[in-house]
Amino acid sequence: MPPLRPVSAVEALAAALRERILSGEIVPGAPLPEQDLAAAYGVARPTVREAIATLVHEGILRRERNRSAYVPEVTAEDLADLLYARRPLDHAVAAALSGRRVPEADAALDRIAALPAGAPWSEIVREHDLLHDALVAAVGSPRLVRLYAALAAETRLGVAQLQASYPDRDVLVTQHRALLDGIASGDPDAVRQAVDAHIELGWHDLLP
Repeated sequence: MPPLRPVSAVEALAAALRERILSGEIVPGAPLPEQDLAAAYGVARPTVREAIATLVHEGILRRERNRSAYVPEVTAEDLADLLYARRPLDHAVAAALSGRRVPEADAALDRIAALPAGAPWSEIVREHDLLHDALVAAVGSPRLVRLYAALAAETRLGVAQLQASYPDRDVLVTQHRALLDGIASGDPDAVRQAVDAHIELGWHDLLP
């Protein structure tokens, strides 16, 4: 078993803020003044500045000149464009994996299903990311991984906004189980339909 890696104050603060953002506790547009965060978490402002820089780099915070960092709003139009860009990539991934199961993706979905009632939505977002990351990685194309990574932040924020659309987490589990089973079936029509259903059912309520 590998030794535990010490977690710095910057990493700990970034993790705490990330969980609050992806759980919807920090709403889009709400300012995050460095001084207020330093006081709330009992850390120095340089620590806050570095933690915010980490989350800005991940794309889940935005910082502009003369303005506190804030969570960017992913609008319905943003989501529609995001899915326009993602759809061909998702189809390419599914076609490349047709007839296969990806154990890491199945395991991530099992972890979502096993989460206790009332678990933070950020845990579902994290496992959802791992599920799709596992599918992309299984294709074996570094360039495809980079393309997906370029869309990852908006996808993550979009999934965070889906919380209201999934009062019953089992619906999300069922949709993703159908996606993985469709890919594993190896039938071209079933694979294509599974991807389309995943996109349209999962994001329908947030689209314009």
